[in-house]
Amino acid sequence: MPGARMGKSDGKRANPKDVIKSVKRIFVYATKYFPVEFYLSILCIIISGVASIVPTLFVGVAVDQLDDILSNNLAQTTSVYSLGYIGAEAGVVAAIVFVGLCANYFYNFLMSRVAQGVQKKIRDDLFNHMQDLPLSYFDSRTRGDIMSVYTNDVDTLREAMSRSWPMIVSGVVTIVVVIIAMFVYNWLMAIIVILITIPTMYISKVLSGKSGRYFVNQQMALAKTNGYVEELTNGQRVVKVFNYEERAERGFDAVNDELYIQSTKANRYANILMPIVNQIGNLQYVILAMVGAFIYTNQDNWSISIGLTLGTIISFLSLSKSFTQPIGQVAQQVNSIAMALAGAVRIFDLIDQPSEVDDGYVELCNAKEGPSGEPIEVNERTGKWAWKHPHKDGTPTSYTWLKGKIDFYDVDFSYVPGKTVLHDITLYAEPGQKVAFVGPTGAGKTTITNLINRFYDIEDGKIRYDDININKIKKQDLRRSLGMVLQDTELFTGTVKENIRYGRLDASDEEVVAAAKLANADSFISKLPKGYDTMLEKAGENLSQGQRQLLSIARAAIANPPVMILDEATSSIDSRTEKLVQEGMDAIMKGRTVFVIAHRLSTVKNSDVIMVISDGRIIERGSHDELLSKKGVYYQLYTGKKA
Repeated sequence: MPGARMGKSDGKRANPKDVIKSVKRIFVYATKYFPVEFYLSILCIIISGVASIVPTLFVGVAVDQLDDILSNNLAQTTSVYSLGYIGAEAGVVAAIVFVGLCANYFYNFLMSRVAQGVQKKIRDDLFNHMQDLPLSYFDSRTRGDIMSVYTNDVDTLREAMSRSWPMIVSGVVTIVVVIIAMFVYNWLMAIIVILITIPTMYISKVLSGKSGRYFVNQQMALAKTNGYVEELTNGQRVVKVFNYEERAERGFDAVNDELYIQSTKANRYANILMPIVNQIGNLQYVILAMVGAFIYTNQDNWSISIGLTLGTIISFLSLSKSFTQPIGQVAQQVNSIAMALAGAVRIFDLIDQPSEVDDGYVELCNAKEGPSGEPIEVNERTGKWAWKHPHKDGTPTSYTWLKGKIDFYDVDFSYVPGKTVLHDITLYAEPGQKVAFVGPTGAGKTTITNLINRFYDIEDGKIRYDDININKIKKQDLRRSLGMVLQDTELFTGTVKENIRYGRLDASDEEVVAAAKLANADSFISKLPKGYDTMLEKAGENLSQGQRQLLSIARAAIANPPVMILDEATSSIDSRTEKLVQEGMDAIMKGRTVFVIAHRLSTVKNSDVIMVISDGRIIERGSHDELLSKKGVYYQLYTGKKA
């Protein structure tokens, strides 16, 4: 079922250690690449938080000052305060509020910049590291699952950094400032406010904990839904050919229902959090007013000095609101943070995946022939390549010609430990030979060629390239010496010319045309609207499958490698085009070692050696005529008759 195979990260819950690590790494991103913006934003948040409670304190002070004026029968000359004095204070408060508004604007602006910048750096690191991952990583995950990391997880992290985290910091700062102000103002009322706020803190913790768990589940369900949609979108042709629409819809309904359930649960708790906190805050407001009035009217009878004034009560009524509301806001943003951190764990899980190991040291270099026929390294392209062998023992670097000789010695291989798929593979491909692999699907033909490229490393045995153990050759140089034409053609957005030049980036326009002619692609390219400058989009969907394959062959031809691997290279080409391509391929293969994988046995008749693969073993080998004369498996495959 499409979409069923999900990545290893699916269902993975972030444990506390992973979360703490992720928070630290995000902090490093922010402080390393945007230190000025980050620390300035924190300063602005603090200024904004302090400025937000100044008006509340001023109201209480102003009420007490007016009370003092009124208690002196408006005799302003006998009062310490005057209306003008209060007006001056109001001006100072207005200035502080203005500074707070500016700080609020700047911290939102700066955090947005930091969030977008961190998002960009993380995406850069994700993509750059992805280029270094082994092929096995991509074989074990769907494209939709990987894309979900780039889109959902990174964007959720950005949203949290630009909105949720500033709100949490602002809320925490406000709470701390309010607590300090309350204790400075009146210790008894401060204790009362904190005591009656405990229920709000408890309820906020319970509700945010429940919704946070479901928000993490929602994020994982969203990744599965996106992965399913991505796979079904790419496979629409197959869906329609096999009338899979109804089952595809049922499959989508299943993953979408799970997303709906988790999202509903998450938002149910999140949406009721603030209304409950607000209502409890209103109740606390009434309780505080009643308690404050009681203390105010009876404080003269107490043995200790309370110092409670009417202005103090009014200030504390507002301070209690300023104290409870941030608690709810912080609790509500915890949900967003939980999602962001769950996404961050998956982001850093990808970044922390082990890179492809390359312990090779033998390099490929351009060379020319010396006086005695030995290779001499040169900087310019000569069309001749040599292996450059540095020596750790201090002896001079040695050079040997690249010939294209490939040997397998008793090679065993398994994708999964304990499940061997290739058994005791031994083969010898001399320079210039054409070696063909035939056999049923899943026999191990493509796996053998993947081992030549070191897409995977063998379990046992040896593979030698020009008598050099391929583990000693740098992977980049090894793969540069190998040309591949795959059954599944991969083209990229760009012009026809750029797609052919993908095989060798420094190729001239003349060399591009020559490679296209060699692959017999020039005739159809010339008929395109803009010829070689025609833009290909969506992996070349504006071309036929056969035309895309011809471009793939031209791309391999321009690389001019000494060894070529053709994996069903002509499988999507009609008989007439196949003949033309085969003629071109014969010209390309001249003087090169070629490995051919083919189900169409007519394309491998002229191979020097044909190897029949079955269940990961070579069961027959020889030329076309030799194998026919044996009347074994190859005879049955070729003639359709039993021996």
